[in-house]
Amino acid sequence: MSTLSHQGFALARGFLLSLVIFATLAFLWLIAPFSGAILWAVIAAVLFDPLNAYLLRVMPQRRNGAALATLLIITSLVVVPAMLLGVALLREATNFYARLRAGEIDLARFFAELQTHLPAWASRWLADIGLGNLDGFRSKLSAGFANSFQTVAGQILSLGQGTFGFFLALGVMLYLTFFLLRDGHGLAARIERAIPLTVGQRSVLVGKFISVVRATIKGSLIVAVLQGTIGGLVFWAMRFPGALLWGVAMGVFSLFPAIGTGLIWVPVTIYLLATGAIWQGVVLGLLGFFIISSVDNVVRPILVGRDARMPDYVVLISTLGGFELMGFNGFVIGPVIAALFMAVWQIFTEEPEISAPAGSNDILPPRIVEPPV
Repeated sequence: MSTLSHQGFALARGFLLSLVIFATLAFLWLIAPFSGAILWAVIAAVLFDPLNAYLLRVMPQRRNGAALATLLIITSLVVVPAMLLGVALLREATNFYARLRAGEIDLARFFAELQTHLPAWASRWLADIGLGNLDGFRSKLSAGFANSFQTVAGQILSLGQGTFGFFLALGVMLYLTFFLLRDGHGLAARIERAIPLTVGQRSVLVGKFISVVRATIKGSLIVAVLQGTIGGLVFWAMRFPGALLWGVAMGVFSLFPAIGTGLIWVPVTIYLLATGAIWQGVVLGLLGFFIISSVDNVVRPILVGRDARMPDYVVLISTLGGFELMGFNGFVIGPVIAALFMAVWQIFTEEPEISAPAGSNDILPPRIVEPPV
């Protein structure tokens, strides 16, 4: 009788586990179209949780009001400026592309002047790939223009078709952000309670994961905004065409550690020096090295501290991998997966130090008490 009851329990447990896995996979498949909206809702909730907590202290027992006020602040400080920036960026990119095609920005002249300063091996390499003379460069440039024009035209056509989808995703993000601000702590407590680990292991896993996630979100995104803004202002002050476009590009590339904004200001510095704009090139090089590139080293430790940072090579590889697999969302998802990887391996390698003493029953999830609001 006892054997049959144990078999029945094991069968029921196995069926329940299969049902949980199936339901989870089905739910993930269901919400996959809004994965980006969900991701940025979580990011917004994490970044603005301290503000929501402050508003809760100001207006106690009004969780809905605090969450709504926080959501309005997010919309006014982040969403609306981001949309305006997107519109201005599209206009700037269109104007820059038109000036490039019209010859106002003469890349061929830059190539010709730069080629005279190249060593012999570099000149031979350019000749081998068909860029040994100005005509070859111009033909390659024309082919690139043709491909770029087709790409831009396709994006413009898809932009009008995807407007409804964009605003639907934006609405989902804001709607979910409200509930994450209001009920996020209770949801996080339930998720932590469901993890079948000891108290020490859960503490290491959650603590490491949260610290690195905050470092990735708060540190990387804020540093990207600062470096992009400073770089754009430098380009604007030097009257370089497409200052907004280059500033946004520097903000994006700053998400890649080690290489970062140098992918923008270093080639532009070389361009200025090669075309005879000596003092502009020298000024941009000095500002890029001492100000734009140093923002990361100065600001990030203030925001997140040095202990919460992952090694730069891990951040670089995970960011590049995330971007390759998931596009722009990969800038955040890649380092988050790397953070989870490091936290799990820390638990595995340090298990004797963080596991519970033998015979203790703290592997059972403790009762979670909701924080008073």
